[in-house]
Amino acid sequence: MCAARQEVATRSCPDDIDRDTDHPAMHKLAEMAASSNPGSGPGAVGRPPCVLAIAGSDSGGGAGIQADLKAFAACGVHGMTAITAITAQNTVGVSAVEAISPELIVAQVKAVAEDIGVDAVKIGMLGTVATIEAVAASLDLLAPATPVVLDPVMVSESGAELLETSARGALMRLLLPHVRVITPNLPEARALAAAASAAAPATAPETASGTAPDDGDDAVALAHALHALGPEVVVVTGGHREQAVDVFFDGSQVVELPGERYPGGAAHGSGCTHSSVLAARLAWGDTPLEAAGVAKRMASEAVRDGLAGVGAGAGPVNVLGMT
Repeated sequence: MCAARQEVATRSCPDDIDRDTDHPAMHKLAEMAASSNPGSGPGAVGRPPCVLAIAGSDSGGGAGIQADLKAFAACGVHGMTAITAITAQNTVGVSAVEAISPELIVAQVKAVAEDIGVDAVKIGMLGTVATIEAVAASLDLLAPATPVVLDPVMVSESGAELLETSARGALMRLLLPHVRVITPNLPEARALAAAASAAAPATAPETASGTAPDDGDDAVALAHALHALGPEVVVVTGGHREQAVDVFFDGSQVVELPGERYPGGAAHGSGCTHSSVLAARLAWGDTPLEAAGVAKRMASEAVRDGLAGVGAGAGPVNVLGMT
């Protein structure tokens, strides 16, 4: 249903989702585990929540699958992977990308789903139409209620294109209707809204003001437009906004999630970290709003504590609190 036709409440992030997460990592792990219910479901004794990352590999260890696994560890969940692409990458740039075959992507998901089980999914770098089709087929192997978080990775921190322009339509058509939460930054939200408008100009989603989003910082309008494409929840992250405020929209309410900006920090992998924390918290049983609040804070802290001395370019975030 077009969100522009609904009456939407806007408010700030409630205090009850502000959970302390001390560094170093073991303090975080203990607290995250204690805040869940370990007596049943994915937190049953001997089996923590198990979360699958479907994404690309960053050889520099800052983003992609590597960042996902660090975030999962910081949240006290067991991380699993289905790698979609291998990148030759460091803090300065991406020098090569090779896609994994669609058959192997499906096989990776099938292997972990049949044996371990999947309590939540985070999807990151996809790259091509063939990869998106394989990931969509893979999701059919999971239980229907499995929460899926999609980080629509389009460009690396160094500026390399990681999603073919021609693949945007497939992403919207094949994945968005099956996603619990999508977490674009402002440029990604604009690109997806523009692609949707270009694909169906006569029926493009309206925004809260009744017009297509422009190039301004209209994160609320963009959240409405993307929500109309099928995901249950949209979180437009605030890293590229004038104020570092995430915008949460679930079809009935807009919630602003404020945070600090740390210009002296290191941000490589911040988007991957945010979406992975969000998926992990959904696996623990949080509501999407609770999970988005924890993800906002942990990603911000990871930038603040980032490893600026690693590499000559944008250093990696530090979600594990290494000193």
